[in-house]
Amino acid sequence: MQHDEVIWQVIRHKHCSYMAKIETGIFCRNPYNVTGICNRSSCPLANSRYATIRDHDGVFYLYMKTIERAHMPKNLWERVKLPRNYEKALETIDKHLLYWPKLLQHKIKQRLTKMTQMRIRMRKLALKTREKIMTTPRRDIKRESRREEKAIKAAVLEKAIETELLERLKKGIYGDIYNYPELEWNKVLDEEKKLAEGVEEEEEEEEPEIEYVEGYEELEEEEDMEDFSGFPSKMSGFNDDEHDSADEEENDDDEEQVVIHKKGKRDSRKSDDLGKSKKKKRVVVEMEQEDGDVIRTLRTAS
Repeated sequence: MQHDEVIWQVIRHKHCSYMAKIETGIFCRNPYNVTGICNRSSCPLANSRYATIRDHDGVFYLYMKTIERAHMPKNLWERVKLPRNYEKALETIDKHLLYWPKLLQHKIKQRLTKMTQMRIRMRKLALKTREKIMTTPRRDIKRESRREEKAIKAAVLEKAIETELLERLKKGIYGDIYNYPELEWNKVLDEEKKLAEGVEEEEEEEEPEIEYVEGYEELEEEEDMEDFSGFPSKMSGFNDDEHDSADEEENDDDEEQVVIHKKGKRDSRKSDDLGKSKKKKRVVVEMEQEDGDVIRTLRTAS
């Protein structure tokens, strides 16, 4: 026959495997404990009539124990699944614990509230992305560093051997007898193909650039020179003073005619097409001397 008081006296004062004594108090590690505190009302071993709530993969269950099933450890706890809705879960607890002690009902409802808040908080944290700090032993760090150094040395050695063999292959030291691995040989061939393709692409890219240059400046200068060639440059039969004055006058007339030519190029081209039928205008200078004074007169003749 089970006696709760005797069990509590033995567990409390002698030895209990679920008891955990720390500075802040005495706690219980039994998964069926409602509050997690080691005392007479919360101990699941010293109470023949007991109830609690447990979590299985996010689903809450109400566990109940009665004295009638104490002789059957296999069927000692009665389990009832609680709905996810908090209010409906409270109604289910009130329904199954209607005639149980009020203090036990209150503790079970407190546990349900705490577990519901914990489940909500766990879902929020699962949605957030957080950094996970991982610790590595010092031995592993040293071992990995030694392996990296060995791998670097081996890679340098393999690269040197590969370059040396390629140089000997190009020089033809061994003649036609070679026994290269297939992967390395294909790799070398692929590199040579890439180099050849790169050279071809560079040649294709170096196409002659097309430039556009103005071509009317030289034509205009030639036409201007032709216009100047039609005018007499020197006047024979005059003195040096007469020649200087005539040159100045000719320059003035030439400037006027050049301006006219630039403004109307079509008129000048038409006049060139007509030929020598029309005579060009000339400037004739006449000199008269009266009592040692020099008088200069200008006259245009067609």
